[in-house]
Amino acid sequence: MTKTLMLTTAACVALFAPMAQAQSLGDLAWSDTTPFDAAMTKQDDFTIVGTEELMGLKAMNDDGTIKAIIEIPSGTSAKWEVSKEDPKAVYWELKNDKPRVINYLGYPANYGSIPGTALPKELGGDGDPLDVIVLGQAVPRGTVADVRVIGVLKMLDGGEQDDKLIAVLAKDSPFAHIESMAQLDAEFAGVSQIIDLWFASYKGPDGGMAGKGFEDADTALAVLEAAAANFDAAR
Repeated sequence: MTKTLMLTTAACVALFAPMAQAQSLGDLAWSDTTPFDAAMTKQDDFTIVGTEELMGLKAMNDDGTIKAIIEIPSGTSAKWEVSKEDPKAVYWELKNDKPRVINYLGYPANYGSIPGTALPKELGGDGDPLDVIVLGQAVPRGTVADVRVIGVLKMLDGGEQDDKLIAVLAKDSPFAHIESMAQLDAEFAGVSQIIDLWFASYKGPDGGMAGKGFEDADTALAVLEAAAANFDAAR
């Protein structure tokens, strides 16, 4: 074997070793390659746990920003969410008894939920905490981030309303100064179209997702305030 061939073979082994390890772990690399917030502790391959009851946090901060729990960092595909059974935990959602992985491009922005909110169906929700798309650099899973709401993406999922608040990281982000969808479109061409197309498409052509366009920050904040009031009334 020539020296060049030996080097090439060694390089190939080094390149594919992590891939082989991922397969041996049952594709847990979907999760293990993603950092989680320092305030959280890894309980197992499917759960991280903190010390705070996440959904018990107030949605709105005194300075007008909003708290968002990041469940899925930008660019990743593993579908995690805040646990309904353990309010301090974020877990990897199961589908057909397997950890759920999105069969599409990774999420184009951070994705999560707003604590202290619940919007019933009669108000256009699904009874769960409000979903939020957070524009900015990838944020570790389990982070409670301060964000600014700039609009809402109106969507249908299987014919039922499934709107997503649109927000930006409130600091240390290229989007931190953005306050409206109009400003986002003017300064960051194509971002809203990417978000709209991604959420309409990520479940596949027969996935039941349908985008209905964006509405402004005032509409989004009205929805958020109603969801926060509903959450408080139900406690």
